[in-house]
Amino acid sequence: MGLPIAFALTGGEVSDYKGYQPAMDADGPAPKVLLADKGYDADFIREDMEKRGGVAMIPTKRNRLIQLPVDPAIYALRNIVERCFNKLKNARRLATRYDKTADSYLGFIHIISIRLWMRQFVNAP
Repeated sequence: MGLPIAFALTGGEVSDYKGYQPAMDADGPAPKVLLADKGYDADFIREDMEKRGGVAMIPTKRNRLIQLPVDPAIYALRNIVERCFNKLKNARRLATRYDKTADSYLGFIHIISIRLWMRQFVNAP
């Protein structure tokens, strides 16, 4: 469906690694596959997904000595994640970061997410 489930707000200059653990520890369904870009290519992320009983579909960075394979058919589903970000950023206030505090910004992310989820239930057959 491509709908948001959990959020982890980090600073703009912070590595993607920092947002992984808070998002994975959030309430929600247990992940079976992690579709992520090269920014999440870290051994501890791959090991954590294995402990959770899932698979990490993350392309390896160029500087990694052992290049790990990625199933192209499964990784192509990452498009759903990117479309979710696009739906969130359709709210101009969110895309341009009008909010000055992290709490108000995160609150608006929740409002937009609720709006996206509501579309799935309103006028559903």
